[in-house]
Amino acid sequence: MSDDLTLRGITDADYDRVIGVLDDWWGGREMIDMLPRLFFTHFADTSFLAEDGDGSVAGFICGFLSPACLDEAYVHFIGVAPRHRRRGVARKLYERFAVEARRASRTTLHAVTSPVNEVSIAAHRALGFEVEGVHRDYDGPGRDRVVFVKRLDPP
Repeated sequence: MSDDLTLRGITDADYDRVIGVLDDWWGGREMIDMLPRLFFTHFADTSFLAEDGDGSVAGFICGFLSPACLDEAYVHFIGVAPRHRRRGVARKLYERFAVEARRASRTTLHAVTSPVNEVSIAAHRALGFEVEGVHRDYDGPGRDRVVFVKRLDPP
């Protein structure tokens, strides 16, 4: 990650900044509905924001510790500004999330993406995630998802 980027915990006040760039970062795809404010309010302890030197959002990660599966942590959404991609921002965000997961004795990280999102699939593989499988109708009829898992080293 570039020296001019800072990483900090996300806050509710960051929501408007993030959704203001979200659709642009996904090439015009409508993504705002995929990222509700509740992640910025209720999962602030496990969600993080990267800012560049001028204070612009360079990337973010929103995730949580699973309340049902006590050895798992789940990343709901990660995004990196196009001009900051391939600079280690996603890796740093995932590493920061993994620190919180390990502190809570979690041993695996989980994430999902759409099968058409080849960039996300390649990025997750490069970050050490394994493809657990492609699950048909995962998020409803016709909404298949690629499911990722990453085993964490002990704290």
